[in-house]
Amino acid sequence: MNSIVKPRALPRSPSQQKARPRAHERMKPPSALLLALEGRAMFEYAAFAMAWPLLRRAPRGDGHPVMVLPGLGVGDNTTWPLRAFLEHLGYAVHPWEQGANFGPRDHTVRKLVDRVRAIEKQHAQPVTLVGWSLGGAMASALALRMPERVRQVVTLGSPLTGHPRGTNVWRLFEIVSGFRADDERLMSLLDDEPSVPTTAIMSKTDGIVNWRMSLAPDARRCENIEVSATHLGMGANPAVLWAIADRLAQARGQWRPFDRNASAWRSLLFRDPHQFRLADLIAP
Repeated sequence: MNSIVKPRALPRSPSQQKARPRAHERMKPPSALLLALEGRAMFEYAAFAMAWPLLRRAPRGDGHPVMVLPGLGVGDNTTWPLRAFLEHLGYAVHPWEQGANFGPRDHTVRKLVDRVRAIEKQHAQPVTLVGWSLGGAMASALALRMPERVRQVVTLGSPLTGHPRGTNVWRLFEIVSGFRADDERLMSLLDDEPSVPTTAIMSKTDGIVNWRMSLAPDARRCENIEVSATHLGMGANPAVLWAIADRLAQARGQWRPFDRNASAWRSLLFRDPHQFRLADLIAP
């Protein structure tokens, strides 16, 4: 039987659950239509190559260490575009080096904790964690467990709350992880309010994870950025990459919310998920 350790309790905000579903709230997984539309991911990878000249102009930060965590059942090869982009911007980028992501098994958690400690020691400063899908949920749990070693967290389409069967891959998760999707221990890992800046990037046309599950808590230094993207292509989507660059470029200790109204093109690419749009008509 797998075992996991609940992070120490942190103070909770009274408004924490207002912006996203309760931890056990039932919700539907994305529709068959949205799942089929995940085929659009191939165009996002093509757009990554076409947009490279523009992406080279993305905001640059101080070159601090960044670790990138992959999604369910896949490994570091899937995060190559994202890591190559961040390396080009000058960051000290580290893959997670745990093979395929089969969930928070006890040995995996121990290795990840040791890896974050080693990266922090190597660079003598806290590590930013960028996690895609399940990798984002695990990054958030790591930050709750060791906030003094984590600079900030950025998640991409990650299941951060809500009922675990609100995804189209919960059965696969059970098979590869050895956990039941509704295991109370899993839900407890993300119960507390983040104490490091947290940015949740999500899409209402995500065909794998119900977008409401991907919302960050309504808490200080937490934010949500909606983009038009597929779940499978999010790590190569040019808009997503630009948003990540913007978040990582902030000076340490000077985090500010993402300004989606800084320019006309930003207001078109980056939206407030709580504002109604046509995508809500097909989103679960």
